[in-house]
Amino acid sequence: MKLQDFDYKLNTKLIAQKPKNKRDTSKLLVYNTSNSKIKHCQFLDLVDYLQAGDVLVLNNSKVMPARLLGKKQTGGKAEVFLLPSPPTPSPTGRGGSVTRQCLLKVKGSKIDLKIYFENNLEAKVIGRQDEVFTVEFNKSGKQLQKIIDEIGLTPLPPYIKRDEKSSEDKKKYQTVYANDKKLGSVAAPTAGLHFTNELLKKLKNKGVQIEYVTLHVGLGTFQPVKTDNIKKHKMHAEFVEVDKKVIKNIIKAKKENRRVVAVGTTSVRVLESAVAKNLQQTNIKNIYEAVNIFIYPGFKFKIVDMMITNFHLPKSTLLMLVSAFLQNKGIENGTREIKKIYKIAQDKKYRFFSYGDAMLITSPPTPILGKERGGK
Repeated sequence: MKLQDFDYKLNTKLIAQKPKNKRDTSKLLVYNTSNSKIKHCQFLDLVDYLQAGDVLVLNNSKVMPARLLGKKQTGGKAEVFLLPSPPTPSPTGRGGSVTRQCLLKVKGSKIDLKIYFENNLEAKVIGRQDEVFTVEFNKSGKQLQKIIDEIGLTPLPPYIKRDEKSSEDKKKYQTVYANDKKLGSVAAPTAGLHFTNELLKKLKNKGVQIEYVTLHVGLGTFQPVKTDNIKKHKMHAEFVEVDKKVIKNIIKAKKENRRVVAVGTTSVRVLESAVAKNLQQTNIKNIYEAVNIFIYPGFKFKIVDMMITNFHLPKSTLLMLVSAFLQNKGIENGTREIKKIYKIAQDKKYRFFSYGDAMLITSPPTPILGKERGGK
């Protein structure tokens, strides 16, 4: 499979620059894999497409203020973009300092560079592996986190043009169910941005079972594919956390032939990696691990029956995942079909990317033993 296969033409005027004032009034394109029919709705109509017994899986990771704007000793600008990695004690042994992995935006030599921020925070670049740098901060623990919360900016994607000091995104670029104890993403799990507390309550009242998993969005989600042969693309690992009770609840639903509905590609990757490997296990434990699953056409889904997702960038791993899902649900050529769907969405003026509109892909439950559609 070639990278070019996942390219499409996009009217850039459709790239959403701001979120809807009311989250669940965004558009919802409903695609039925059983007959390839499309319906155009509002996201709040989701309650009409889910039924009692369905399991809705949400990623409750919270976006951290990952962008730290500072200056070099010469006065030149420097930006540290924190990645979702836990702080570790500094290898230099300097008291009170910790290291973090990050991306850097700065001109000139980088190793041994010192960067100065507000609130007396300093960072020194002490290592590099490919595009990922290691910086040593002069603060640690709660003191470091407090400063990051105060001076850090919301890590909006580059296609969203916004004043650096805008405060609107601090709340809007966060799901309503983001867990304060699950801080760590550098991009929002955007399919979840459409949910309101009222909509979640309606779904619960209907009998929809809601479960939460955690995947801290990092390079694995947003790094572009640079290889012409997509199979040569290497996904960066992202941290995943799932309670054993949640795993058991999801497996129970599969055994009872109830539908598992993944909200976003991050939830899909948690379910099809960390949860799927427990399908035949009896001694299920809490999951606390790194995951680097890369899903592209040909992948066999074991858990996810339906998916809620936004409209993704051309040539992205997210678009490849959605193409794979369509193909696995019986669409002969998922890549060609997703391009047709996206063309219709553009004709109907759907808003694209992070703050854009959503799509619901519906299908019957997938048998737990991995039988293919039409199989015996």
